[in-house]
Amino acid sequence: MADRRRLERFLRSTLQEAGEQFEELRRSTDEQLEEARDSYAVAKNARGLPADDAGRAKIVCRRYAEQRAAKLDEEYRPACYEEGHPDCEGCAEDVRNGRIETW
Repeated sequence: MADRRRLERFLRSTLQEAGEQFEELRRSTDEQLEEARDSYAVAKNARGLPADDAGRAKIVCRRYAEQRAAKLDEEYRPACYEEGHPDCEGCAEDVRNGRIETW
């Protein structure tokens, strides 16, 4: 009888531990999948912008309200981007979300 209880406890604890490991792995995988989907959407939005012959994105600058052709960096920010400036931050966010005004 004692051996049976010990076996039940061992099996229960082993299965519970396996379940916890599976749940941790699933959560991590879901997070990685969500990151990949977000990155794909951002890249798709940025690549869908109209471009000139030199490969620069044709955007309307929010800061100066003018048409501008600008190269995008690896984070899909225009070359004229100035960190901390609210118009530039909004412009970069609009590029990532695919709702930037173009010409």
